[in-house]
Amino acid sequence: MHIQVKTIYHHCLHLGINKIRCIAMKENHILETKGVTINFNGLVAVDNVDFKLLEGESVGIIGPNGAGKTTFFNLITGFFPPTKGKIFFYGKDITNNPPHKRARMGIIRTFQLVSVFDSLSVLDNLLLSIINSSNIPPSKDNFYFAEAHKEDLKNLCLSSLSTLGLEQKAYLMTSELSYGDKRKLEIAVALSMNPKMLLLDEPFAGLSDQEIIEVSKIIKEFKKGFSMVIIEHKISRIVELVERLCVMHEGRLIAEGIPNQVLCDPLVREVYWGKEDGLVCSV
Repeated sequence: MHIQVKTIYHHCLHLGINKIRCIAMKENHILETKGVTINFNGLVAVDNVDFKLLEGESVGIIGPNGAGKTTFFNLITGFFPPTKGKIFFYGKDITNNPPHKRARMGIIRTFQLVSVFDSLSVLDNLLLSIINSSNIPPSKDNFYFAEAHKEDLKNLCLSSLSTLGLEQKAYLMTSELSYGDKRKLEIAVALSMNPKMLLLDEPFAGLSDQEIIEVSKIIKEFKKGFSMVIIEHKISRIVELVERLCVMHEGRLIAEGIPNQVLCDPLVREVYWGKEDGLVCSV
């Protein structure tokens, strides 16, 4: 059962935004999945999921371990083909597009485990991503950064690293960074690829409390430039970053709407905390 606690359209009106603009937002979907399903040898990991993302919207997805959240990301980004269902990006059917083509279209993601090149310097990680996402023709010279280390390109990367507090570590080997700094670098790489939609898979996993604050601040600062979907288990942190919250359980979306209202939904509370109601719920 899918409970839509309150639609983003009604949330838009509740915030006092002009009705005409709300209607435009309602229709302007950057991403839409229709009945997306995937099973692995009979095990249904994502089950008939209908999901829409508005342009410029920030959405959180929560759910117990094994709910299908990361698998859903893998379907959106093309790592897995759906068993059935369709995926649309700006109205175009991308169901059969491979991951690299989706990335070129602006569908960019991070991973649960930080994914950066430990054998490269911090600066070269960023340079590599810029070259890969630019229109520079691929060549042996480009791969070895002969062209990449021009002053203008290097300064652009250093400026980006400065924004994330990594400028003093630009020439360090990435293997020397703390896990929190590697997460910042991964986000910097993702941002350098000019995302239209950014998918963040548990960006706070493995971070200290201070690192979570720093990474959260980065996400808040940059999220206005694109649509964003974030998976996270730290519920108190995710509600600060998103306008809409979705809950997955056993491969299905069981609720969505304004974060505080979703967290007060009886079915959501049972899925997370059992039938015992020991938590105070405030809307």
